[in-house]
Amino acid sequence: MPKHVSAILAASLFAAVTACAPDAVSTPAESAAEAPAAPAAEAAVEPPVPELLVAAGEPQALVVETTEYASAAASVVKVDFLENQGESPGVKLFGTAGGDPAANGLHTYLAFYISPGSDWAVFPVGNFIDYRILFEAPGRADLEITETTIDEATAEMGSQTRRVIVNWTDVMDEAPPESVTITPAQ
Repeated sequence: MPKHVSAILAASLFAAVTACAPDAVSTPAESAAEAPAAPAAEAAVEPPVPELLVAAGEPQALVVETTEYASAAASVVKVDFLENQGESPGVKLFGTAGGDPAANGLHTYLAFYISPGSDWAVFPVGNFIDYRILFEAPGRADLEITETTIDEATAEMGSQTRRVIVNWTDVMDEAPPESVTITPAQ
């Protein structure tokens, strides 16, 4: 082997062995501290590419569901389960899309679960642009409601925000509340 190749090989071997010495190894934190900061474009991490599934059987054709139930279910665009309702089996606020979306359009309801195999007891709350739950406790939900306004003099549309308290009597087993009220609030 020529001397210059042996010298290069020896120098490479020395560098490799020296780099592997315990005092030559840096921690990830040290490496990060020593490395210059990456530009923002380089620092952005690409989201993982989703892996496509591979079929493992024969496809099954679906048919359109034409029942009124399916059509009504497809209209639901917002659901909020009220979690702080004590022993109640299930209470939720939900909204369906309908009407003129420029003028409200979120038909909002309060629903109470009755029992397995039974329907929900559903009470209309109102037609709004949107609602937000501010507070809830057993038998009560405080809401902030945004709704469309129309200036009668100019016919210009706007919006306003108001607050309401929705109250209901205790929900008995397998029975809806006897009373549900909505009260303006500050």
